[in-house]
Amino acid sequence: MKKKQVSIINNIKKFSFVFCLLCFWQILCSFQIVPEFMLPSPIDVGRAIWYDAPLLLEHSMTTIIEGFIGLLFGVLLGFLLAVLMDNFVLLKEVLTPVLIVSQTIPTVAIAPLLVLWFGYEMTPKVILIVLVTFFPIAIGVLDGFSQVDKDMLQLLKSMGASWWQIFWHLKFPSCITTFFSSLKIAVSYSIVGAVISEWLGGSAGLGVYMTRVRKSFAFDKMFAVIFIISLISLCMIEFVSVLQKKIVKWEKENR
Repeated sequence: MKKKQVSIINNIKKFSFVFCLLCFWQILCSFQIVPEFMLPSPIDVGRAIWYDAPLLLEHSMTTIIEGFIGLLFGVLLGFLLAVLMDNFVLLKEVLTPVLIVSQTIPTVAIAPLLVLWFGYEMTPKVILIVLVTFFPIAIGVLDGFSQVDKDMLQLLKSMGASWWQIFWHLKFPSCITTFFSSLKIAVSYSIVGAVISEWLGGSAGLGVYMTRVRKSFAFDKMFAVIFIISLISLCMIEFVSVLQKKIVKWEKENR
C-alpha cells in the first residue's frame, strides 16, 4: 500500500473517532441525559463560535502573539541553559534541582505575583509563558546532548577540534530530534500559559473573553473558547511536526 494511501486511511480513522465523539455528545444533550446548563451541545458551541467569530478572532490573535513571544524567549532560555549545563558539570548539579522545583510550583500561584510585580500589560504574561516553556526545552536538549556518540566525540577531541566544531558537527545534530519533541510540548504550554495569565487581568485575549462569559454563565461560549484553544494548540503542534520533517531530513532517510 502506498504511503499516501496509508496517511489518508489514518486521517479518516482520526476524524471518524472525533465525529463519533461529537455525535455521542450531541445525543447526550438532545435527550437531556445531561442538563444543558452543565454541558451545552456541539451545535450550541458551533453557533456560539459562528456568532462571536470576529470577537473570538480578535482575542485569539492577542493570545497567539503573547504565546509566540513567550515561547521564543522560553526556547532561547531553555537552549542556553542546556548548553551551559552540558559544558559545566557543577552548574548542572546546582541547577537541576532548582529547575525541577520550579516546575512543581502551580502556574496559577505564580500568575498573581507576576501581575502584582509587573502590572496587567503583556510583560507578566510573557514571563509566565517563559517559565512554563523553557523547562521541556532545556531537558530535551540536554538529553539530546547526552546521546552523542562517545567514540565520535573522542575522535574529534583527538583531532584537535574546537568547542564550536564539536558542538556544531556532533552535539547540535544529536539534539535536534529531542528538541522538536520538547518543542511540541512547549507550544501547547505556551497557549495554555497565555490563557491562564489572561484570567487575572487584561483587556484582550481568550482568557479575558473566557472570564467575561463565565461571569454571564454563557457556558456555550466557554466551551467555544476551550475548542479554539485546543485547535490553536493542535495547529501549532502540527506546524512543528511539518518543520521537523523539513529540517531533520536524515530521519526520513533512515526510515
